[in-house]
Amino acid sequence: MKSAVQSNAIVSSLFPSKYRERLYNDALQSSKAAGSGGTYIPSKARLKNFLREGNEDGFGSSSGPGQPIADLFTDCTVMFADIANFTAWSSAREPGQVFTLLETVYGTFDKIAARRGVFKVETIGDCYVAVTGLPEPRKDHAAVMVKFAKDCRDEFVEVTRLLEVSLGPDTADLGLRIGLHSGAVTAGVLRGQKSRFQLFGDTVNTAARMESTGMVNRIHISQSTATLLEKSNKGHWVKPREDQIQAKGKGLLQTFFAEPKSNNSVSKGSSEKAKDSPLMDDMNGALPNKIARLVKWNAETLSKELLKIMQARNCKNRTTEGKKVEWAEPSGAMVIQEVKEVIMLPPFDASVQVSDDSSLKLEEEVMKQLHDYVYSVAKLYNNNPFHNFEHASHVTMSVAKLLSRIVAPDHIFEEERKSNHGVASTLHDHTYGITSDPLTQFACIFSALIHDCDHPGVPNNQLVKEGSEIAKLYQGKSVAEQNSVNLAWDLLRDQKYAALRNAICGSQEEEQRFRQLVVNTVMATDIMDKDLKKLRDDRWDAAFHRGKMTNDLCQVNRKATVVIEHLIQASDVAHTMQHWHVYIKWNERLFKELLCAYQAGRSDMNPANFWYDGELGFFDYYIIPLAKKLSECGVFGVSSDEYLTYAMENRREWEKKGKSIVAAYLERHGAVSSEKISNNAVG
Repeated sequence: MKSAVQSNAIVSSLFPSKYRERLYNDALQSSKAAGSGGTYIPSKARLKNFLREGNEDGFGSSSGPGQPIADLFTDCTVMFADIANFTAWSSAREPGQVFTLLETVYGTFDKIAARRGVFKVETIGDCYVAVTGLPEPRKDHAAVMVKFAKDCRDEFVEVTRLLEVSLGPDTADLGLRIGLHSGAVTAGVLRGQKSRFQLFGDTVNTAARMESTGMVNRIHISQSTATLLEKSNKGHWVKPREDQIQAKGKGLLQTFFAEPKSNNSVSKGSSEKAKDSPLMDDMNGALPNKIARLVKWNAETLSKELLKIMQARNCKNRTTEGKKVEWAEPSGAMVIQEVKEVIMLPPFDASVQVSDDSSLKLEEEVMKQLHDYVYSVAKLYNNNPFHNFEHASHVTMSVAKLLSRIVAPDHIFEEERKSNHGVASTLHDHTYGITSDPLTQFACIFSALIHDCDHPGVPNNQLVKEGSEIAKLYQGKSVAEQNSVNLAWDLLRDQKYAALRNAICGSQEEEQRFRQLVVNTVMATDIMDKDLKKLRDDRWDAAFHRGKMTNDLCQVNRKATVVIEHLIQASDVAHTMQHWHVYIKWNERLFKELLCAYQAGRSDMNPANFWYDGELGFFDYYIIPLAKKLSECGVFGVSSDEYLTYAMENRREWEKKGKSIVAAYLERHGAVSSEKISNNAVG
């Protein structure tokens, strides 16, 4: 009975009720026919065969029960709803995060469809297809579909805002592009190896054109849908589009945008959801909503790693209660002098078994302090076009993604790693000890979060040229990076974060190692300092070339140190190794930041004069070699191939389109004459 119920639920989700009955009747008739001669096959088994194999056992034949199951519906409205920028967004995510978004969004749409009496046809990638007017005809199919489209759009905005807390930066920036068209539709069960209920006809094609030529978060409708709305006294919903669209196979078309009047029919309403949302409860409106959501996401990301640290500590039967750990007082110190050739990570300990049990939670006080700390870090960031808290969050997300690829390479199964100490030991060796030390993973993510604190929006050499106070303090070396470390570290040392510090480090040895990891990781983001670059190049050569055949403890830790540095470097420029739209978004922001510095008289170089060639050189001499090194490290799995592929594709696209893109940047952000720059500098 349980199996039958499950099978029926699957069939019910795939086919409208009237078509389910026809499928069952076909199966019954075929089984009766088989009983009169030949071997009897139960109806349930025949139905399964039909769904799986289509034409076998009498189905799909030219007569009898195998006749095609299809009908013509003359009055329908079809909707295509596509998630705008989804491909670019998903390029920076883990597969599980991509499916979390789709399942949450589609699940929300399904509930609205059930309430509105709309039939969901299918999902094609990130596109949701639905229809009204079938399987049961209805006169108000156009108006109902427009209301459904509005409900989906409004709920999508709320859902993505809430998901940004768990899925990270840019989730709330996703939009929904919706297209509607009304007309006749051929609908039925297309049989074969994977039978599906599908729609065919010009109405379906035109609805798809309405979506593809539409605008984000607008309901784009055709002339036929607009006419039906006017006939049903809904003409006040309709507004003509100013420009005609060029639709493939249709030529120029006059189309419209629809906007139904607000109603309270969607769940509890967006306003109530917003009121119930905890995003701003502890912010008191001090940060913009987007930054507030990123604060919560960063805090949640760090909390997962912090929980692993505490789990590992418990496995070793160690407690931090009552222990006094002295945290370094680096204010004003030369952080660059603390960079280590090799950071010694702990050896493998079979007693440590860290799980991803979602039921485990941090103590309330620790979580509160962690959230407050991230909030305070966010306020340390300046409102630069590029080097801002949003960029830091994007880098943090990239670090977390690469760490997850290190922690779980494809050839080691999750189940084995949990139950087999031998596999865990192999994983430890494969990743040079990074997977066995939650503190290292926490330090990498923490470093990404704080690496650009108080960034001034100009390069280090400009700070030195201007003779700024921080340039003098740090003797002209890695000025912004040293300043970031000291600001974030001093903040963490504040008495109000005592419980948080106690959770991070349970001993003086852990505090020292955490400090070393943070210093090395943040300082690795300064790719312009010649001394640091030589140190990193020599370390790479010693780890992966000259010392390739040796496997002593120092050499393993040297490799771990190199991997950590390359992890943060790749994440700091991850936009260059992700989808083209992600690359262009951040590329324009960096261009704007340098242009603002030039316009303010804080730079002698107009980026417009070197940006096109500069990007090509950046790809050739830094990005692509860095992506290749990720592969040579041997621990990043498919990510290294993914990053290299994107880097090379973006380089090719920039070579073809870069000059026109730079011209568009200048048109959007403006340019000033050299004379005006000179006057500004004098002023």
